[in-house]
Amino acid sequence: MSNLLVPTIAQADGLVVAALGDSLTAGYGLPVEDGFVPNLQAWLRDDGVDVTLLNAGVSGDTTAGGASRIAWTLTPEVDALIVALGGNDLLRGIDPASSRENLRTILEAAQDADVDVFLIGITATANFGPDFQRDFNAMYVDLAVEFDLPLTPNFFAGLVGGGTPFEILELYMQADGIHPNANGVDTIVSDLGPAISTWLRGVD
Repeated sequence: MSNLLVPTIAQADGLVVAALGDSLTAGYGLPVEDGFVPNLQAWLRDDGVDVTLLNAGVSGDTTAGGASRIAWTLTPEVDALIVALGGNDLLRGIDPASSRENLRTILEAAQDADVDVFLIGITATANFGPDFQRDFNAMYVDLAVEFDLPLTPNFFAGLVGGGTPFEILELYMQADGIHPNANGVDTIVSDLGPAISTWLRGVD
């Protein structure tokens, strides 16, 4: 399920965009049609963007995993790339310096392939200390500046303000408290959609 490309290249019209990510991209715990990629594609098409999104999300993947498979993700048909990795690095307390270099490998590969990138981060808490939090959060901002990329710093930004932490968990998250439920995906897509739509309108 996690590395299923939906829909297939053969069905594609217009822009083809690969979404490289982890379980948040893959749609962990949800029917395929309720996952992030199908919902974002539907949102973008409703907004007038002729796009096919390919689900290149793998549950459990780290930035290292993304770096290891970027070469075969960037097939000749791919016009643009959404990168949404780092959540599992955060959960495992992986050194942000290592995560940064893995993300740089991905972005350099896209640059070499002349593929435009939209970067989506994840916001660290202070669980691993303030230095880790600072370095982890800064890597997305720094890389976006270095590669001149559009950036949304927090995948879950659309859920912030949706109530108290308990209410957010109850309304928008699955029982594990990590992955969004269908309602959460809808809210996240509605938040991310406008920026991604604007970006895609500028992709050659």
